[in-house]
Amino acid sequence: MSPRTAGRFHGLAELLRSASMARAYTLTTFGAVLGSSAIEWLAGLVTYATVVAGLCVIGAAMLVARRREIRFLRLVPVTLLVFAAWAGASIFWTTSRSHTALSWLSLVAVAFLAIVVGHVRDTLQTARALGDVMRWLLSISLGLEIVIGILLQSPLSLLGIQGNIARFGPVQGIFGTRNLLGLVAVLALITFVVEWRTNSVRPGLALYSVAVGGTLAVLSDSPTVLVLAAAVGLATAVLALVRHARPQNRNALQWALAAVVAIGITVGYLMRHQLIAWIGAGTDFSIRTDLWRELSYYVRFYPVQGFGFVGPWPQDVFPFAGVNIALDDHYTSALNAYADLVLQVGWVGLILFAAMVGIAMVRSWLVAGERRSVVYAWTPLILVALLVDALFESFALFGLGWLLLVVCLVRAGQSRSWRERMDTISSAPVLPPATGARTDPAS
Repeated sequence: MSPRTAGRFHGLAELLRSASMARAYTLTTFGAVLGSSAIEWLAGLVTYATVVAGLCVIGAAMLVARRREIRFLRLVPVTLLVFAAWAGASIFWTTSRSHTALSWLSLVAVAFLAIVVGHVRDTLQTARALGDVMRWLLSISLGLEIVIGILLQSPLSLLGIQGNIARFGPVQGIFGTRNLLGLVAVLALITFVVEWRTNSVRPGLALYSVAVGGTLAVLSDSPTVLVLAAAVGLATAVLALVRHARPQNRNALQWALAAVVAIGITVGYLMRHQLIAWIGAGTDFSIRTDLWRELSYYVRFYPVQGFGFVGPWPQDVFPFAGVNIALDDHYTSALNAYADLVLQVGWVGLILFAAMVGIAMVRSWLVAGERRSVVYAWTPLILVALLVDALFESFALFGLGWLLLVVCLVRAGQSRSWRERMDTISSAPVLPPATGARTDPAS
């Protein structure tokens, strides 16, 4: 290799290792996945898939360039590997191998993007990049809603926006559905508050961000927003209580809170109809009830392994087509990530998913309760929002929900794990015994 060629390779490696490249990659990844609905509407699914594939290639090159900084054991959480392997194995018993293969590739590709982001950026840098992207996308959504719904005299179909802002919603922004906009708004509010508390942005920008996020959360008119806001608010209050407790009392407090959460979940399930009536989501929930009742019929055929992982439902594949025909609708998911998992990858897949997110939740919660910086609260609060939203939508299994879920898994896996203990043991210096040292125990 000539010196000139070697110099070019060295320059490329330095670029791939640079902090500027890491920030640009993170911003582009978040922008592409969060803006996937707009990209597909404007340029088609093939364009979006090409963008994701290109980001995967660049991400792989960045990991190779940073190979001396990254330990292989800490690269991917084991639980994520096991869940992805089971989803991929479903290609052997699926009802549509082509759909399962493509959906699994999409699952792995988006997970890989999240893994790269989790290793080239720390928690604060990740939250800052996500905040910047969400600020722009939410601002664009609000601006388009105003232009289409108020300023234009004739209705204009653009990016699926229905122009209902003059009637105070529901609005969709550039995210396609009001429920997805509501989830993004809640996730954005968590991120914006963390930015504000860590002094990462100017106070004026923080205030503007919270105002835009809160406005779109309300205008989305999504019945899940109120539930998400209540769950995140309660988790924030409990986490603050844990953080301010004395270290010697913290363990007992954590167990007591875990018991309260278990009781609260039980009571909430028993009083679910009263809660649904209180938040005014009776009609929305009745639709879900009919859907889940129909799904229960098909789950009995393959309860262990499911019908095969397909992500968003294809409209011409059994049993998903059968569900839509029976209900005379065009559902693209089970409107519940956990029900979708049982249908697609069986109870085994659901158990693996629960173990994966449960371990990440416990690790990130314990870290946030022990460390003083507010930024460590970002991971568990994002997980709370995603897991609660999974009761009403399947966003956690693909797209932006899956991306942020895997980012949180990687962040949680980098602390309080067996990998961390192995790194500590392997890096501990081994001191040789001093010459002439006495070995008598009495000494």
